[in-house]
Amino acid sequence: MSDVVGLVHRTVLLDEAVDGLAIRPDGIYVDGTFGRGGHSRLILSKLGAAGRLIAFDKDPQAITEAATIADARFHIVHSGFAEMKAGLAALGIDKVDGVLLDLGISSPQIDDGRRGFSFRFDAPLDMRMDTTRGVTAAEWLADAPEQDIYRVIKDYGEERFAKQIARKIVALRSERPITTTRQLAEIVAGCVRTREQGQDPATRSFQAIRIHVNQELEELSLVLPQALALLKPNGRLSVISFHSLEDRIVKRFMKDAANDDDMPSRLPIRASELKAPPLKVVGKPIKPSAQETQANPRARSAILRVAERTEAPL
Repeated sequence: MSDVVGLVHRTVLLDEAVDGLAIRPDGIYVDGTFGRGGHSRLILSKLGAAGRLIAFDKDPQAITEAATIADARFHIVHSGFAEMKAGLAALGIDKVDGVLLDLGISSPQIDDGRRGFSFRFDAPLDMRMDTTRGVTAAEWLADAPEQDIYRVIKDYGEERFAKQIARKIVALRSERPITTTRQLAEIVAGCVRTREQGQDPATRSFQAIRIHVNQELEELSLVLPQALALLKPNGRLSVISFHSLEDRIVKRFMKDAANDDDMPSRLPIRASELKAPPLKVVGKPIKPSAQETQANPRARSAILRVAERTEAPL
């Protein structure tokens, strides 16, 4: 069993994501995914005495780590970022100067075998980011219809052999419960006939089931409009994605909110009469440098997008 003590988390695109917020010393900022606090600590270092930082996280281990930050300007909320608006309202905050979201899963979550995220360990098949509530991966696999398992693995994992994997899971669970990461990894390995170089055959299926169990894409779709509504004019939204489905949601949201031309192109209307967009995209998407991906291979799929709130009403 892996020991959580000493597990290292390298914060991906640390400087770039925080720079994207254009920190104001007296501003109020939100770290929607505290993790192990890399972004939060850097934000705090840039804030003045009047600044505030509110962080959110589902993971009890992240909450424990956050308790080590003895700073009156900092507050942690044990909740997913989909509850951002309500969590801030409970603190008397209705507007902020910036929101940072670092999506996906952290290295300590993967590297702690007890969490059930990784096929590298034989452990209970949990996969919940918040281990205090919700359905585990094992519980979902025990009851889900074959079609639902197929859809999740195909849509969220983009796995070519999703149909075979779902069929095998349903067949084998009638003989004995699928309760460990090793059991699931062996089932998947037996169904995946061609492997991608350097990638374990279980990678896509584990990723897909994790995304589903934690409702990651649904929660991302819920938080983005909340973040937009919370931002003050000139406030920034900085989002790091690690999966093409995540990035697609972020890209589409920013593009739609920054689109000031939703009228038919030949409509006789003055430019001044067009409704101004509430958001503008800042710069181009940023990917980790070669040096960062070499030092931390898990950073290779990361992409950062930044947008700024305009003066336009929602």
